[in-house]
Amino acid sequence: MTTRQIRILGTRGVPAAHGGFETFAEHLAPYLVERGWQVTVYCQEDGIGPVFEDAWRGVRRIRMPVATGGAAGTIVFDWKSTLHAMGEKGLILTLGYNTAVFCVLYRLRGLKNIINMDGVEWRRQKWGMLAKSWFWMNDWAGCWLGNRLVADHPEIKRHLTTRVAAEKITMIPYGSDRVGEADAALIEPYGLTSGGYAILIARAEPENSILEVVRAWSREARSCKLVVLGKYEEHHAYQRAVKEAASEEVVFPGAIYDKAVVQALRFHALFYVHGHQVGGTNPSLVESLGVGNAVLAHDNPYNRWVAGDGGVYFHDEHECAERIKWLLVGGAEREALRSASRARHSAQFTWEKILADYEKLLRVWA
Repeated sequence: MTTRQIRILGTRGVPAAHGGFETFAEHLAPYLVERGWQVTVYCQEDGIGPVFEDAWRGVRRIRMPVATGGAAGTIVFDWKSTLHAMGEKGLILTLGYNTAVFCVLYRLRGLKNIINMDGVEWRRQKWGMLAKSWFWMNDWAGCWLGNRLVADHPEIKRHLTTRVAAEKITMIPYGSDRVGEADAALIEPYGLTSGGYAILIARAEPENSILEVVRAWSREARSCKLVVLGKYEEHHAYQRAVKEAASEEVVFPGAIYDKAVVQALRFHALFYVHGHQVGGTNPSLVESLGVGNAVLAHDNPYNRWVAGDGGVYFHDEHECAERIKWLLVGGAEREALRSASRARHSAQFTWEKILADYEKLLRVWA
């Protein structure tokens, strides 16, 4: 029997250190290896030097040094990865469409390519017109050039059907671990106690409603802290505005990358605040369902589908302040939300379900 082969592109590499797609690849690649696949993952290295290979948990890693930093470096890495991948056999899984125009090379070689189309990146407020034009073009290119498209949310699938037939799209969301316990000692260095704070984890960008949430929290004394994770720099106007709007009950411990610490911070929070206004199935929101957080989320179709009955929702700063007050006093209501979050996670977002759905799709094309 011929061994199925797959190459995974579009991430910084495995194991994960940078984001949602890397975490997904970290789970999917070994899962496929255990089921008899030959799996290759392309990994971006900082610096200069030749391309080299190694193995991680049975996964072949193609490690490509790139001297250029930032977004330009990612484009260079994607281009080099595409050139390398088109010279080999097997199915291709591309995570993200930000350089989907390069996938024309796979079409020319007759290679099968499944593209996870991620969120509607060109709608994000943080991008200028040049970047938005680039993402918009690649959104279309991915729809045309992919042999099959994966949408991680029903709203993303609906968006994609404005470009291609619905039959070309498979909806598979993001996954996360179910967490039943976490060491409370991990949160003590931050001056926190279990149940004594709410938590917000997001990039410090306007579309994530952080300023509105911080202003809402700071309207009055809460007798409870709001912990805002992320990098906040004085020279960045929006980030400076967020910190200036904060009362003494809002704390900024910075960007924390230790997975165990972040997991403990989620687990011991009174509730999780999710202000994202755009995007598909957000990994941070899914992870909060997995630890059983009650959720306070911006009211939009993306968040409502993911959090479901585990969330309460707000449209603006005033409504956010009212929901905060309700969550802080409503112990029984919070517990009901926590139970709903766990139920929603178990029904839709476990890794077991997500990875099995992916392999079922991949087998059709391999």
